[in-house]
Amino acid sequence: MHQLRFALFGNIYQAKKSALVKKLLCFLEDKGAEVLIDRQFYDYLTQTLQLDVNCDELIDDNHFKADFAISMGGDGTFLQTASRVGEKQIPIIGINTGRMGFLADISGEEIDGIIQSIYNKEYCVEERSVLQLRTTNHNLETSPYALNEVAVLKRDNSSMISIRVDINGEYLTTYQADGLIINTPTGSTGYALSVGGPIMTPEANTLGITPVAPHSLNVRPITICDNSEITLSVLSRNHNFLISIDGRSETCSEDAILRIYRAPYSIRVVKRPDSSFFRTLREKLMWGNDIRIDK
Repeated sequence: MHQLRFALFGNIYQAKKSALVKKLLCFLEDKGAEVLIDRQFYDYLTQTLQLDVNCDELIDDNHFKADFAISMGGDGTFLQTASRVGEKQIPIIGINTGRMGFLADISGEEIDGIIQSIYNKEYCVEERSVLQLRTTNHNLETSPYALNEVAVLKRDNSSMISIRVDINGEYLTTYQADGLIINTPTGSTGYALSVGGPIMTPEANTLGITPVAPHSLNVRPITICDNSEITLSVLSRNHNFLISIDGRSETCSEDAILRIYRAPYSIRVVKRPDSSFFRTLREKLMWGNDIRIDK
C-alpha cells in the first residue's frame, strides 16, 4: 500500500490547541504516514510549545510533494495553506482550531475520523475556483492568486477612491467608494458577505463584484460569469491605494491597471461524504435562525 505523505501547516498563535496537534501527529504516526511540516510551524511547536515532534521533512518553500495538505487553524490559515499549495492539486484538509471555520470545517474531535476516512477512501473533494491578478506598471510583491477575493481599498483615512470597472472590455460603471471586492464563490461568505455581497454556492461558475461603502444608493453588488475578465482603473486623491489578495495587502500607484480573471487551476478541498454547504450556512452563519422562535 502506498505510504501517504501529509504536508502540515498551522496557526502559530494558538498555544491552547497544542493537544490537537499532538493528537493528529500521533494518529498519523500510527498509520505509518510520512509527515512534512512547514518550518515556521515546526519551530513554533518545538521551541514555543516545547513539543516533541517527529517529522520526515521540513517545508521551507512552496516546492514540496504530498498526497494531502493539512491546515490547522481557522479560515485564514486555510487561505495561507491554499497559497502554498497553489497549482499542485494537493487536496487540503481543513482542521478548525479557530472561530468560524467555514473553509476549515473539520473540528478537533473529528481528527481521527477524517484521517481514517482518507485511508478508507471515504471522502469527497470539492473543486474551488481561484482568481488571478495581473497589473501593469506595478510588480506584485505577493502571490497573484486568491481563493477568496481580490480587493482594492483606500489607504488609511484618505478620502474615497474612484474605481472604473470594465468587463470583457465593456464599461460597467465607476464606483465612488472605500473599495471594491472581486470574489469567488468561496469568498462570498467572507469579506464580501460582510459588506452586503451575495452568497454563492461553491459549484457556481460566478464572480461577485461588491463595493465597500459606496457613495451612492443606486449601486448594488453584481454577479457575473467567471469566464469574464474584469479590468479596474483606480483614481485616488493621494495617488495610491491598497491591493488586498486574500488579506495579503500592498500599496499600488494609481497609474496601474488591474486585470482579474479565473486562474487556470482550482484548489481541492477535502470534505466528509455527509458534508453540506447549506447545513454549514445554517450552523456557522445561523442562516434563517429566528431568535423569536428560540425564545
